[in-house]
Parts: sequence; structure tokens; C-alpha cells
Amino acid sequence: MKELVIITPVKDSLSTLKETVSSLSATARTSDYYIFDDFSTTETRSWLDNHANEFGYHVIGLEKHTQKKSPNYRTILLMAQQYALRENGHLLIIESDVVIGQSTVEGLNRLADELEDAGLIGAVTVDHDNNVNFPYLYAAKDGKAGTYVSEHSISFCCTLLTNRFLQAYDFNQLDPSLDWFDVPITRQSRALGFKNY
Repeated sequence: MKELVIITPVKDSLSTLKETVSSLSATARTSDYYIFDDFSTTETRSWLDNHANEFGYHVIGLEKHTQKKSPNYRTILLMAQQYALRENGHLLIIESDVVIGQSTVEGLNRLADELEDAGLIGAVTVDHDNNVNFPYLYAAKDGKAGTYVSEHSISFCCTLLTNRFLQAYDFNQLDPSLDWFDVPITRQSRALGFKNY
């Protein structure tokens, strides 16, 4: 399997972030894991800095890279794309309120290698009561099981962007006036002939 670069963008939400980081700690030991701090409070940033070695991630403070107020998703994506391309790897985005298991990470990485036409591969996320989270309510209604091509936008809750797609599309082309990029990147993936799963 290809290398995997994992990122988590964060703006506070410390309690859920702790769960996310804990769930990724085993994976972080074998993959490059970056947490992008988007101008969080001192409390959140202090926790991130103090626990980086324990959980195996690197903290990227966006205050060193931009003066724009949060959200800075474009800056995060630009940097993450470069990290993944440098490693010749896939890019896995895990939001700071998502708890993910090792088997999900491995499964997404395996699918990225197996599905040669894949641009984006999203994992449907559920809450603590096993209810499907908002961005993926359509998946529950589609009535399809397993992995399938989706005509919907792929939310960045827990999404892998394949190395093939990262090589084909320069994120510098992303509209700097936007704050969120899951819809434009989903569309761009399709426009370049990839399928999204």
C-alpha cells in the first residue's frame, strides 16, 4: 500500500479532538499525522503541543502561514497536498470530531490502491449511538451496502484523497474566496474523470 498522510484541521473543540487523536494514536505511529491548528484558544494549542509526542502527531500552527481569520481550509489543503505528494502517498482527512478505528484507516488506504479510478473515498461516519452523521444521511437513504460510486458530494469528515487525484489537480486552483472545499473538490475529481466512493 502507498504511504498515508493523515491530517486533522482543528479550531478548538478540545473534548472531541482528544477522542479523535486517541483513536488515531496507533495509526499515527506508522503514518505522518499532522494537526493543523487554525487559531485555536491557548488551552487547545497548549494541549496539542503538550501531547504531540504521546500521540505521534505534528502540530502545524497556521499563525505561521497566514494572517487570515479562521477557517483556513484552503491553506491546510495546499500544505497537506504537498506533504502527501512529497511522500508519494494518499491524503486522509479526519475532522476533529471523528473517532476512527485502525481498520477504517487501513480499509480506506487499501481501497485507494485497489480502486484505480478513485479520486475521493469517504467513510460514512456515525455518532456514539450509531446514527449516521448529517453529511452522510443520503448514504442511509441510498440503500446501497459496501463500497459504491457516489453521485453526492463527499464530505471531508473522514475522507481519503488518492495520490492519483492529488497529482492531477493542483489545489492552488481552489477559489480563495471559499471557506469549505468538499463540494468543489468532489466536482473537480469527477471533472478529471475520477470516481468518488
